[in-house]
Amino acid sequence: MARAPVRVLVTGAAGQIGYALVPMIARGIMLGPDQPIILHMLDIEPAAEALKGVQMELIDAAFPLLKGVVATTDVVEACKRVNVAVMVGGFPCKEGMMRKDVLPKNVPIYRAHASALAEHAAPNCKVLVVTNPANTNAVIFKEFARSIPEKNITCLTRLDHNRTLSQIAERLNVHNSDVKNVIVWGNHSSTQYPDASHATITTTSGEKSARELIADQHWLHNEFITTVQQRGDVILKVRKLSSALSAASAACDHIRDWLHGTPKGTWVSMGVCSDGSYGIQPGLFYSFPVTCENEEWSIVQGLEIDEFSRLKMDATAQELIEEKSFAYSFINQE
Repeated sequence: MARAPVRVLVTGAAGQIGYALVPMIARGIMLGPDQPIILHMLDIEPAAEALKGVQMELIDAAFPLLKGVVATTDVVEACKRVNVAVMVGGFPCKEGMMRKDVLPKNVPIYRAHASALAEHAAPNCKVLVVTNPANTNAVIFKEFARSIPEKNITCLTRLDHNRTLSQIAERLNVHNSDVKNVIVWGNHSSTQYPDASHATITTTSGEKSARELIADQHWLHNEFITTVQQRGDVILKVRKLSSALSAASAACDHIRDWLHGTPKGTWVSMGVCSDGSYGIQPGLFYSFPVTCENEEWSIVQGLEIDEFSRLKMDATAQELIEEKSFAYSFINQE
């Protein structure tokens, strides 16, 4: 029996990440090679012509899984009956701007998008916030989408997770697929904490501790962390444009694992609403190690946290507390 199409919304679809993301979705990278897709693409009025061009290219590509395309600047039309929403649209952080400068710009955008999804999306719609500052934009989204369960709202830290995997793989000269169970804790910002304490490497003689194989604590506590934290800035500097392809790929990874499940014995990093696990303030959208099953995520419990990790985890949590407080000063004005 033919499978019913899944409706996937991408906001900011005419932008860089959106342009990289929509063909990945249409090709089945996000939801699988046998899942038909109807793409809903939303962008602002000044981008309407560019959005039309993206729609034309999707038609020209003749993707077998793509059963329809909705391209619109109308937020209500874009949100009708969607099953998955990838929130890429938002006010960009321009040169010379700080993260806090874009928060007041994003509150009205996220209010409109969240309200429309809450009213018009399909039941159990899954939401992934990509727009930076992603963790705090997820807080804003949650505030204006009260009918969407908080478990259905997440933010993207999978790009940081993938960068962490690749740095470990590069250091040990192994393939990315041989590395598992790294963790990115906290905020998608320069305070994030990439943690290899629990990571393992698949070798010919079984699984080995990444930390023991690397055998260089100075590197793990310094260069490794800063490389992951600053990777986006380095790409922006050399490319003159922000990460788009890798961000789009990470968004596909995030949704695929959420809906299809993580492999047994493997966890991934997702920005989710804290329930107090690991001493993190409830209500913060914080990146945790999670496993996924039956379209639900669960925070991995019981991991040993050493003193170095505790300090790093608390520092990034404090930044999120401050961002959330700042965001609410504008939310309360709406």
